[in-house]
Amino acid sequence: MRHGKKINHLGRTTAHRHAMLSNMASSLILHKRITTTVAKAKALRKYVEPMLTKSKEDTTHSRRMVFAALQDKESIKELFGNISSKIATRPGGYTRIIKLSDTRLGDNAEMCIIELVDFNETLLEAKSAAAEKSTTTRRSRSRGGKKATTDEAATSATEVTGEAVAPAAVVEESAPADTATETVKDGESRDEAKADA
Repeated sequence: MRHGKKINHLGRTTAHRHAMLSNMASSLILHKRITTTVAKAKALRKYVEPMLTKSKEDTTHSRRMVFAALQDKESIKELFGNISSKIATRPGGYTRIIKLSDTRLGDNAEMCIIELVDFNETLLEAKSAAAEKSTTTRRSRSRGGKKATTDEAATSATEVTGEAVAPAAVVEESAPADTATETVKDGESRDEAKADA
């Protein structure tokens, strides 16, 4: 059972685990995406997202708190420069884990890519294109179509006459009355049957 097991120790001592996560966080900040195992990526997400939140507030205190964890001046400069300006409006969820179909050759561990959400240009372009496309279809649906044209005709008739206009009633037409039919005998054509009658 896993009662109360919040931290995945990743088979390492505390000092080794903190050093590894610090190095991975620096690499993620500098390169915007790294490939690692799923277990390490999940541990890294918990480690790096509070730092990304602290980077939104560029104060000496927040810089020192992040530097205490990362111990890398280049990644601090990148974090408080480029990254903090891009994630300023995002309320959380700064990282994305994408699982890969391949496993690691030696131990068959599940592999994944962990990346910063705001720096994946291909997904951002696809998302903006989909947003533009969806707005055009939604607009055309709400204004056009059969329902909209009948509703517009009814409202325009109301505006012109000033009276309430009921929608067109459905009129049922009865079948035509039965007519006398001629009986056709074997070998006789219709014309011959009419001539006899």
